[in-house]
Amino acid sequence: MDVLPGQDFFEFAKVLVHSRQHVAPRRLVEPGPSAAQLSDILAAAAAAPDHGQLQPWRFVQVPLDKRGCLADVFGQALQDRDPAATPEQIENARDKAFRAPFLMLAIARLTGSTPEQDDKRHLAGELAVGDAERLVSLGCAIENMLLVANALGFGSGLTSGQALASAPLRTLFALQAHELAVCCINFGTVSKAKSARLRPDVAAFVTSL
Repeated sequence: MDVLPGQDFFEFAKVLVHSRQHVAPRRLVEPGPSAAQLSDILAAAAAAPDHGQLQPWRFVQVPLDKRGCLADVFGQALQDRDPAATPEQIENARDKAFRAPFLMLAIARLTGSTPEQDDKRHLAGELAVGDAERLVSLGCAIENMLLVANALGFGSGLTSGQALASAPLRTLFALQAHELAVCCINFGTVSKAKSARLRPDVAAFVTSL
């Protein structure tokens, strides 16, 4: 891109980063991103730090006509965890699949790495990118998408829960042995804004060695 860093660039970046906030899917309504806007959002993911250009992540969009499949998974996962779950609780779990106009699952492509395995790969001259680094790359990809969605005027929210580790969900998304369902990413138009959350002081999480 032909944008030169400078004060205006910095001010825009600062506003973009600090204005982004989590929006619960129940407060996201139509319209969601258009095909062109979604392309821009996903392109931002590809710009994330990625050691070895491995793309240690993938994203699976769940279109509206497939939300029922995801709802079935959410309901079944709850029943498997809690056989005493009430019909109301099961319906509430199912409803989570329908709340946002746009929803996709973020999946980390891991290797099941251990320090010992990574050392052996280093000694063999292989590129050893451990699971921790792969998860960091996924997190950066997700943040890039959230920021671009924010710049486009959409709200976003990340959702997770015990259902993401369930066998029905792994089957639905055809997860491989070392793939991990990390979170659902939700986009849409904010129906009701909330006040900006208080950001922690840098001094609260940065120290010197």
